[in-house]
Amino acid sequence: MKYLHSLLSSNAGMAALILRVPVGLILAAHGAQKLFAWFGGYGLEGTGQWMASIGLEPGYWLAMMAGSAEFFGGIALTIGLLTRPAAVVTAFTMLIAICSVHISHGLFVANNGYEFALTLLVATAALAIQGAGSLSVDNVIAKKLANKSLPQ
Repeated sequence: MKYLHSLLSSNAGMAALILRVPVGLILAAHGAQKLFAWFGGYGLEGTGQWMASIGLEPGYWLAMMAGSAEFFGGIALTIGLLTRPAAVVTAFTMLIAICSVHISHGLFVANNGYEFALTLLVATAALAIQGAGSLSVDNVIAKKLANKSLPQ
């Protein structure tokens, strides 16, 4: 119980909400492109074929993993549920994207560079460290866990 409470609790305040919601929505939208072909994406089949074409095999499986990390991790970040684990998973996904796709194109996103993925990596790393903040599902659960552990 104590580990779960420390995983969920956060003193980050409102700043975490301001960071969590847009980053979570952006990640969820990118994941939806990969998984469901929403928002102009190519879906699992197309994304998997593209990943295989750049040497990331098995492309379909990796597209499913990346899309799931972004989509479900983004939703979790947006509502502040299991924020630290979701942030770690999405940060790792951005690190893989930077190293495998974007690094050779330089910094700027106009050249398919890594600046956007780096921004998401840094934002999710900050959320992994600071937690979800005061307005989050994590905070509600942490408070309930703290109340349960108090002697009656």
